[in-house]
Amino acid sequence: MSRVGKMPVVIPQGVKVTVTDDLISVEGPKGKLEQDYKPLVVISVEGQTATVTRKDDSKPAKSYHGLYRNLLNNMVTGVTSGFSKTLVINGVGYRAELKGKILALNLGYSNSVEYVVPEGVTVEVEGQNKVTVKGIDKVLVGRVASEIRSIRPPEPYKGKGVKYENEYVRRKVGKSGIK
Repeated sequence: MSRVGKMPVVIPQGVKVTVTDDLISVEGPKGKLEQDYKPLVVISVEGQTATVTRKDDSKPAKSYHGLYRNLLNNMVTGVTSGFSKTLVINGVGYRAELKGKILALNLGYSNSVEYVVPEGVTVEVEGQNKVTVKGIDKVLVGRVASEIRSIRPPEPYKGKGVKYENEYVRRKVGKSGIK
């Protein structure tokens, strides 16, 4: 039995979970999320808890058991408190600026890079070197943060670039200059 899959998902007050034949719908104070699921698992909602069980012990059913439990838990967490990822920009002259739904990034290229923020995600810029990505969908928040980071990933010699706030960049020694 999956250790993750057998744990029940606690549904807080103000959150409504609806399960149909192939769709999970979670509605809460921050918004509404939907997720389709395979018929290899059964999702049941009783009172303030939701449980995920599998129909048989096949390999795909075992795989989906823990996956859909975690997806349901992330949906409930997202509509109640939301998710956020913080990016730090490091480098001389590197900065970020928010212009409506467009994030303008000066990252050492000849032109500024403009990133269009998708629907369902909000981006906040603190100072000039801290970007916070917030939203209710964990996958979308992670994807947007990853796309912003991929514009200029941190390099190992001086640490210049865009990195996650809690990311450790392993530094390398440069040229020694001795011949």
